[in-house]
Amino acid sequence: MHDLPQGILVVGQSGGPTTVMNASLAAVIQAAQEQPQAITKIYGLVHGIEGALNEAFIDLTNISRDELKQLETTPGAVLGSTRYKLTDAEFERVLDVFQKYGVRYFVYIGGNGSMWVCNHLGELAEQRGYDLRVAGVPKTVDNDLVGTDFSPGYPSAARFMALVTRDAGRDLEAMATFDDVVILESMGRNTGWLAAASALLKQNKDEAPHLVYVPEIPFDEDSFIGDVSGVHQRLGYCFVVVAEGLRDENGNFIGLSDAHKDSLGRPILHLSNGVGAYLAGRVRERLGLQTRCLRPGLIGRSLSECTTRFDRLAAHTAGTYAVIDLMRGHNQIMVALRHEFSVENIHSIGQAVLPLSDIHSHEKRLSHEYMNDAGNMTTQAFSDYALPLIGEVPPLVRLNALQVAKR
Repeated sequence: MHDLPQGILVVGQSGGPTTVMNASLAAVIQAAQEQPQAITKIYGLVHGIEGALNEAFIDLTNISRDELKQLETTPGAVLGSTRYKLTDAEFERVLDVFQKYGVRYFVYIGGNGSMWVCNHLGELAEQRGYDLRVAGVPKTVDNDLVGTDFSPGYPSAARFMALVTRDAGRDLEAMATFDDVVILESMGRNTGWLAAASALLKQNKDEAPHLVYVPEIPFDEDSFIGDVSGVHQRLGYCFVVVAEGLRDENGNFIGLSDAHKDSLGRPILHLSNGVGAYLAGRVRERLGLQTRCLRPGLIGRSLSECTTRFDRLAAHTAGTYAVIDLMRGHNQIMVALRHEFSVENIHSIGQAVLPLSDIHSHEKRLSHEYMNDAGNMTTQAFSDYALPLIGEVPPLVRLNALQVAKR
C-alpha cells in the first residue's frame, strides 16, 4: 500500500447529465467504502464545484448496497450538476473549504471543463503544499474527451440517435406523399460523434439518413441544397441529420445569430431557434419542399430506455478505477477506457491512467476518415468503431410482396 493521506473523499458531477452518470457515482461510492484505512468519509458535492464554494455537501458514507444498485440505473445527476466557471479567487476558496473539512481525495465526474477544474485544483493544492489527490472520471455524450477510446454516456446517446433516425426515417417514407424533407438536429457543439451515430443502422443508400453534416467539415449551403435536391429527385423524400454546431468556412455558427451565451462565452445552442429550423426554412425557400425539423435535444442524453449495458458497465468501471488508482498512489489523473471494438469482445473493457494535463485543453474531433469525401455521410470505418458500442437492435422488416397488377 502506498503512503496515503487519511481524510474525506469528495465526489461531484459536472456538465450535461447522461443516463449512466450515476453509475459512475455509485461505483465511486462503493469503491471508496472499501478503503476505510484511507477514506474516513464520503461526501457528495451539491451541484458540482459550486457545492464546494457554498460548503454544500451530502454525506454518502453509509449509502447501502441496495441504494447503490438502484443508483446505477437512475438517469441524470442525482447530486446536481453545474456549468459554473470558477475564478482564480474561487479556486482558492474551494481549496480553503477542502482543507477546513479535511478533504484529501477529490473525484470529479464530467467532460473537458471538469477535467480542467481537476487539473487546476490539483496544481493549486500542489503549490500550497496540501496533499490533495485528484482523479477525473470521463463523462460526455459528445465523445470528445481525448485519451479514452470512448466516453461513458456516448454509447447510449449514440443508440438513441441511431434508433430515432431509423424509425423516423420509416415515418417519412410512409408520409412521402405529404412530407418531403425531415431535418433532425443532434447535439454536438464542436464535434459530430452523435450526428454520425445516426447512420449506424442504415442498411442501404435509400434508408435514413440520406445526408449527415458535422461541425468538423465546413458547411456550405449551396452544396447542402444541391445534396437535398438530388436525394429528393431520386426518392421523393430526404432525411437529413445535422449537428447543432455546424459552422461555415470562417468558423461562424450556421443559423445561430439569435443565440444567448453562457458564463464561458459560448453560444447556448438550445436557447436559439437552432440550425435545424434555419436549414428547414432555407430548403422551403430555395426548393419549395415541405420540410419538417426534429429537435430531440436533451431527450437524446436522458432517455433511460436507450441505456446500453455496455455503457453502464463502462461508467461503473471508470468510477471504480478512479478510486483504485488514487489508492495506488496516482494523482491528478483521468481514468481512460480501453475497448476492443468487436462484437465478440463487447464486454472487454480495460482502463489506463492519463495525466490531467494531457486531457483538459484538447478535444477529440471526428476523424475525417469517418466521413466520405463529399462530407455528407459516414464511412464504414466509423461503423466499425461505433456500431459495437450501441448494443444489439432488433431488425425491421420490408415487405417483398408483389404489387397487384391494375385491371
